[in-house]
Amino acid sequence: MNRIISTLILILVVLSCNNIERPKKPDNLISKDKMVDVITDISLMNAAKGLDKDLLEKNAINPANYIYEKYNIDSTQFAASNNYYAYDVKEYEKIYIRVKERLENKKAEYRLFQEQEKKELDSIREDRKRERDSIKKLNINRNSDFKSIKEKLPDLPK
Repeated sequence: MNRIISTLILILVVLSCNNIERPKKPDNLISKDKMVDVITDISLMNAAKGLDKDLLEKNAINPANYIYEKYNIDSTQFAASNNYYAYDVKEYEKIYIRVKERLENKKAEYRLFQEQEKKELDSIREDRKRERDSIKKLNINRNSDFKSIKEKLPDLPK
């Protein structure tokens, strides 16, 4: 008896899930390319918020509003477009693969920037070290020159 009930419940669950209809295409559907841009920026803003939420609040930056204004969209348009694209899992996955690629590219650019900045700082430190060394040499030479002058002129107080 339990087996029959379990089988009926399983059949009902499977049948009830098959009636999901594709959402109607919104009139103001955001293009896939623009969705990639928006989702990329949302990911970056969420990361920024996770790193330093106080900085965003201090500068009165609302991440969601910033993105909506940047792309000239609103939350309803984004939600409807996101819902429309999410229905087709394979297409939605393609969008997110592009987002991931962009984020990885930005990460690589950031690492190159960090390396370049480190090289510049190392170069500045090396230049300053050379300057200090040359000043020390100059001071040593002045002191030794002064001693030799004092030795040549016995009338100077020692």
